[in-house]
Amino acid sequence: MKLKAFAVTLLTTIVLGACNGESTNDDNPRKEVEMQNIKELVNEYSGNKTKDESASITSNQLIVTDKEGIESAYALPEDEFFVSVAPYINETHPCTNHSLTGCQGELANKDIAVYIEDSKGNVLVNETMKTLANGFIDLWLPRDQTYNIKMEHKGKTVKSSFSTYESDGTCITTMQLK
Repeated sequence: MKLKAFAVTLLTTIVLGACNGESTNDDNPRKEVEMQNIKELVNEYSGNKTKDESASITSNQLIVTDKEGIESAYALPEDEFFVSVAPYINETHPCTNHSLTGCQGELANKDIAVYIEDSKGNVLVNETMKTLANGFIDLWLPRDQTYNIKMEHKGKTVKSSFSTYESDGTCITTMQLK
């Protein structure tokens, strides 16, 4: 059984490596479609639309583990960083890399006013967003930058900063609304 799992993992790695190695040209439409599919896959896992697999996300990979324990890794876009934020009032949990299928935040399905600007003052987000059923708000932001964020819910506010460098985590659970 372990040999079969190894063979499947090896084959998946070879196939994914071949797909990722086709071209480094940023104007390659296939590359954009592949990255869009990765974003859709992340969205499906984050929305708990898949029950047979678990998924987590690092600064550069989506890692999916099927019900048989076979792990597959998919590269994320080179210019975008995924971060998931779970504001809270009373309860939170420690988290560095977001488990799309396991992390649960306190404020599920709640409207949160979100304001994000980069270090130069450019506004990237200024809207009310609904947290997912897992209590998180998923964001795709430009890589290698520092951001200021303000979140508000029912008169409670929190301000913080975070960054999107390779060494940064993808899960923010430290923003307490007061």
